[in-house]
Amino acid sequence: MSILIEGGRIVTGSDDYEADVYIEDETVSMIGESLDIGADRVIDARGRYVLPGCIDPHTHFDMPFGGTITADDFESGQTSCAFGGTTCHIDFANQVRGHSFAEGIETWHGKANGKALIDYGFHIIVVDIEEGGSLEELATLPDLGVTSYKMLLAYKNVLQVDDETLFKVFRLATETGALAMIHGENGDVIDVLVKEAVDQGNLEPRWHAKTRPAELEGEATNRAIQIAHVAGCPLYVVHVTCEESVDAIARARAKGWPVWGETCTQYFFIDDTYLDRPDFEGAKAVFSPPVRDKRNQPILWEAVRSDKLSAISTDHCSFRMSDQKTLGRDNFALIPNGAPGVEDRLLMIHHFGVNEGRINLNRMVELLSTNAAKLFGLYPRKGTIAPGSDADIVIFDPEREHTISARTHHTKADYNLYEGTTVLGAPEVVMVRGNILVEDGELVAEPGVGRFIERARFGQELKPARGRS
Repeated sequence: MSILIEGGRIVTGSDDYEADVYIEDETVSMIGESLDIGADRVIDARGRYVLPGCIDPHTHFDMPFGGTITADDFESGQTSCAFGGTTCHIDFANQVRGHSFAEGIETWHGKANGKALIDYGFHIIVVDIEEGGSLEELATLPDLGVTSYKMLLAYKNVLQVDDETLFKVFRLATETGALAMIHGENGDVIDVLVKEAVDQGNLEPRWHAKTRPAELEGEATNRAIQIAHVAGCPLYVVHVTCEESVDAIARARAKGWPVWGETCTQYFFIDDTYLDRPDFEGAKAVFSPPVRDKRNQPILWEAVRSDKLSAISTDHCSFRMSDQKTLGRDNFALIPNGAPGVEDRLLMIHHFGVNEGRINLNRMVELLSTNAAKLFGLYPRKGTIAPGSDADIVIFDPEREHTISARTHHTKADYNLYEGTTVLGAPEVVMVRGNILVEDGELVAEPGVGRFIERARFGQELKPARGRS
């Protein structure tokens, strides 16, 4: 179906102007003033922003963790994405220790097949390069469109890798054109602190943060940056929470090293006092790295404004309070780590970032779409509005008032970290490749619209349309 979007204010990472957008064959065909062209559907966007669809480079759908499985599968998770203006995400496919990387990728394809509403890609989580996977096999993943390798320096005996593995994978990423990613926390020290807290009977949710101090995030982040530098490897640091990690990334970037960092929506708004809420409510904010002292929040805003940090993701990893978070009611170490968030990211960052003057609209688009597209091999097919790009578009009403609540959100999580927050500005129409997903608060598409996107290697551009339905 051809669509003509008339009179909207087009905002990309670099531009801000009023024009019409003509969409044909799932791509942006023309942009211009007062386009005189017939279309199957005409949308009046006067008084609205026309934004590139948001890209979330960090989600966990249908993922086993802590004796349970995340509440959101690909259908419910991507539905929540769509209502929040996110039209593409990159999920983490887990390698299981003793098994191959290909098994992990195929398992995640199976989770998504037939359920996709938006476009998606995969990162691979590297756990084992000795007994299951191998460096030789890992080197083949970019040929499958999986062009990023993530390693965790935390979760000892589960997901954590040692420095030898870290270095070997960094060197391989440099050779294969993959972007290396790390979760920066010192898992060895955390393991000691957690065991001590449990042995001493300190079992409440607040101890999740107390046993994972900011210094251990900063140390692990800096260690990974230095090892990556020796390996000559570009590095992306996920979910940065604190001054210690921001400083390590900023030092590297000031030296011209290829290092980028992301933070997540929740770290701007939720601080460690949330964990003290009575009746186990603090468990809602148990995720890793943990929420920090409130003093870090203005540091994070300054970091995304000044490009010390380059992206805002969600780390959406949802669990129900009713029957999943309660696995750790008597021991914080058993609380499944994670929280929902994909539906709220654009709403919260627009209202508290743009409306309150912390960042401008162009920077918002960079942080929520364009930078992720460039770093993860999706640009210029995604992350911008330009002739030839996928018609992933959000028509956003900056005057629409919306109150965030678990009663109305679309994730299967039974709580919302921002419950009762009223924001000004919300998506009105959301489309992926010209297919309208959400319109005036209603889902108007069915699963199957979304596609797996084979991403380009790091530093290369994604050519039009090659994907797996």
